[in-house]
Amino acid sequence: MFQKLESVENHYNALAQRLSDPKTLDNKEEYRKLSQEYAELTTLIEVYREYRKIEQEIEENQNLLQDDDKEIQELAKAEIYVLKEKRQEMESSLKALLLPKDPLDKKNIILEIRAGTGGEEAALFASVLFRMYCRFAEAKGWRVEIMSSNATGLGGFKEVIALIEGQKVYSHLKYESGVHRVQRVPATESQGRIHTSAVTVAVLPEAEDVDIQIDPNALRIDVFRSSGPGGQSVNTTDSAVRVTHIPTGLVVTCQDEKSQHKNKAKALKVLRARLLDLAITEQKNEMSQTRKTQVGSGDRSERIRTYNFPQSRVTDHRIGLTLYKLEFILEGNLTELINPLQAYFQSEALKMGGVKN
Repeated sequence: MFQKLESVENHYNALAQRLSDPKTLDNKEEYRKLSQEYAELTTLIEVYREYRKIEQEIEENQNLLQDDDKEIQELAKAEIYVLKEKRQEMESSLKALLLPKDPLDKKNIILEIRAGTGGEEAALFASVLFRMYCRFAEAKGWRVEIMSSNATGLGGFKEVIALIEGQKVYSHLKYESGVHRVQRVPATESQGRIHTSAVTVAVLPEAEDVDIQIDPNALRIDVFRSSGPGGQSVNTTDSAVRVTHIPTGLVVTCQDEKSQHKNKAKALKVLRARLLDLAITEQKNEMSQTRKTQVGSGDRSERIRTYNFPQSRVTDHRIGLTLYKLEFILEGNLTELINPLQAYFQSEALKMGGVKN
């Protein structure tokens, strides 16, 4: 690892020289690319240099252990203990910083939430989860735009699809994909019995035109009148749009806008994200040789989390984390769930030897 770090530092120093070269300053595009690369390496190099400084301090204190003054020896021992603790922490930081960056982390996302088993209770919990993610997004300063929704008469969602835009949205929410289970007494239950329902969440990185190009000839586009809860018509014009991607069979329907063109644009944005997600999943499956390497792939067939209302308990089954603060989390305070998940999957990647080339 340290041989690799020396090589990275040499490259970092070379970048600094090139950035100060007048020829580079005259070439705006080259300067932009080099500046971006330099900035991305800065944290790693700063930590590495601090690590070397600690190594030097340890060596200096070890020399003091030979001093004739016993008090100086004791002080040196205590200092070495503290410095070794810091060194160990910095080694972990360096390993994490050397991990390859997920190029999708900077992307916005398409969030899809669907009611699963549990009927109306599942639909009601789908709306609770959507509100939770909206609150989290609001706290982060992100923007949420509903792309498509299918509401129920009691205020739940059979399905809701939203675009969330902001800084590194995917990096924060990519581990939310999966089956979310809820255990509570439904509002529709008169006997007071605890029911178990399920909601599926899909977090898809937003795909740009450069990521996924769609052949117009591969699409079938149908238009119809929008409908609300219970199927009643809510529009007098054929503004709702259904887009079918013929090669994959993927279907996206958007009807929230009164404009057919806006609904079509939203449907194509969702379709593009689903096609990118499909391509990523296929690539992961090809690369995965064992089940272990598929951990954290965001497989939406797996139950990932349980929300237990009687015990005010939230359990993430992937990392065995249980928090007794259900209401706090449903208000959008997800950091205590997201940070441990990021740390866990990062450590899994380290075990598998992922290091930047």
